[in-house]
Amino acid sequence: MRHHPALRRLRSRRGRAALPAALGLFGATVAAAGVLAGTPAQAASGLQLQYRTTAAGATAGDIEPWFQITNTGSSSASLSGVAIRYYFTADTTVPYVFTCEWAQIGCAKLSGTVGTLATASSTADHYLEVAFGSNAGTLAPGASTGDIQLRLNRQDWQSVDQANDYSFTPSRSSYGTVSTITLSVNGAIVSGTAPPGGGTTPPTSPPPSGNGVLFDDFHYTGPGDSALAAHGWSIRTGGGGPGIQGTWSANAITFPSDATAQGGRVMNLAATTDGTTSGTTQAEIDTVQRKFFEGTYAARVYFNDAPTTGQNGDHVNETFYTITPDDSLYSELDNEYLPNGGWGAPGPTLYTTTWYSADAMDRQTHNVISSLQGWHTLQMTVAGGTVTYYVDGNVYFSTTGKYYPREKMTIDFNEWFIDFPFTGARTWNEKVNWVYYNASGALTPAQVTSAVNGYYSAGTHFTDTVPN
Repeated sequence: MRHHPALRRLRSRRGRAALPAALGLFGATVAAAGVLAGTPAQAASGLQLQYRTTAAGATAGDIEPWFQITNTGSSSASLSGVAIRYYFTADTTVPYVFTCEWAQIGCAKLSGTVGTLATASSTADHYLEVAFGSNAGTLAPGASTGDIQLRLNRQDWQSVDQANDYSFTPSRSSYGTVSTITLSVNGAIVSGTAPPGGGTTPPTSPPPSGNGVLFDDFHYTGPGDSALAAHGWSIRTGGGGPGIQGTWSANAITFPSDATAQGGRVMNLAATTDGTTSGTTQAEIDTVQRKFFEGTYAARVYFNDAPTTGQNGDHVNETFYTITPDDSLYSELDNEYLPNGGWGAPGPTLYTTTWYSADAMDRQTHNVISSLQGWHTLQMTVAGGTVTYYVDGNVYFSTTGKYYPREKMTIDFNEWFIDFPFTGARTWNEKVNWVYYNASGALTPAQVTSAVNGYYSAGTHFTDTVPN
């Protein structure tokens, strides 16, 4: 396999070679979420939850709760804010891994999180919460989600004991209702009964913010808006790599309205080319201050598998990452989406990479060949010696040991071309809805969602309390 060279970039930034890794199932090692407390009030709802299991043995290789939700009401029902909770007893301190194996509505429309109950009982001390995202759509009267096929296994792949699990119902080999699995809408249980300690208010513990928080939803008028610099952002112009040298342009970044985005506004990064250096522009923006280290990083981005205009086939790189200068403590955390592959490897694929040395090309990387066309929430947690990468609430990859940041970094987005495979005008776009950083530690995806929703509800477009 052929890899691109490390190219020195403006302000000592580098072009990165993303090495393809062994492919595997898209799984998630899920962190404990905030505890839900309180006694739920039963509420009327037209949504009916049905459950079945394909692993009916008291001892099994994994837990396999399958679900479907049907709208039995007379009006359409939104799936956004709907959550299912399956309660069980953990057999070990080894983490559990959640996988959406297949869903008729699409696995990208839901996420899985494992949490710990405030009050343990003989049949439940943990729960799996399956939450539907804002992109899950609505169910018309009489419509169903169809199969939602899930798996929950121990990270060490040892057998699980289901006999003492509150929600496990071995008799349900075909779909039917059960009372031991809860369905909630916006935090209120509408069917099922939670075990002791399994209430629903609040839905997650609030994210801490004492060590500094950055949030920006990119409500700017254009690349020349003075608020950009005032808020600590710098749009790159001039020379250096990666990609096509010396083609970075301030005009490649705009801030248009977008009806598909939360809050209705995005930052758009446009990479354009006609197959020549003089006819190429690339886009990059980063924080001026190198002040971000341990904590949680997240951004909602829109990846494209094809250009907005022109012929498809470019080896283009759509990114969200953190980086330091190329020094003795070099640190970099990458999310790089290559819709058509690159460096001799196929696409579409998302590379997540933790770097130790750019000069020695020393890093750990992971990728899965799968399209990520559309909106996705990317998250990185850096805490306790482990970097964990999430895609839409699911764990994608993690690194430990020396593959962990050693100094403070900047936050960056860019879109660039690896090479010129052909001539002819075309334009690629990557959109960014918002970016969030919390220095307090490793937050759950649910906590990130709660924090971001709070800023939108309050009408807050920007805040930065991270010390310089």
